[in-house]
Amino acid sequence: MVDVPPEVAIKATIKSGSVYYFVEESFSSHEPHYFIVLNRTPIKDNVILLVCASSKIEKVTRRRLHCPSETLVSISPVQYAVFKYETIIDCNNVFEKPIDHLVDKLAQGKLRSEDEMAPILVANLREGVIASPLIEEYIKELLKD
Repeated sequence: MVDVPPEVAIKATIKSGSVYYFVEESFSSHEPHYFIVLNRTPIKDNVILLVCASSKIEKVTRRRLHCPSETLVSISPVQYAVFKYETIIDCNNVFEKPIDHLVDKLAQGKLRSEDEMAPILVANLREGVIASPLIEEYIKELLKD
C-alpha cells in the first residue's frame, strides 16, 4: 500500500459534505468532534467552512433558544450512519480553517476522515447557516447558490 502525503490526501479528496473527526482546540472538551465541510468548492476557497456535530442535543438547544429553529439541524444515524446517536448541528457557529490546518492535523495523526455526508443534508446545513442571525454575511455569501 502506498502512503499518500497528508496534503495530497486532504486536497485531492476534500469536497462539500466531507466529514472530519478531530479535537477543536477552542473547545473546553478535549474529545474529538465531527466537522462537516459546507463549502461548495472547498479546494478553490481560501478558507474551509465547517460546522460541528454534537450528541448533546438538549445542551445545544438550550444555548440557542433565541435563534431560529432552522439553525439547529438534527441528523439521525439512519440519515448518516457514521453518527451512532441522534445528533444536532449548530449552524449558528461556523468554524473557518485554512485547508493547511486539516492537512497538519492529518499529518500529526490527529484527524480522521469519515464517509461523505449526503448532499441533501449538507444543503440543510447551508440553509441553517444562511438563516442564522449570528453568522457574518460574507460566510453566507460563500454558501449561497
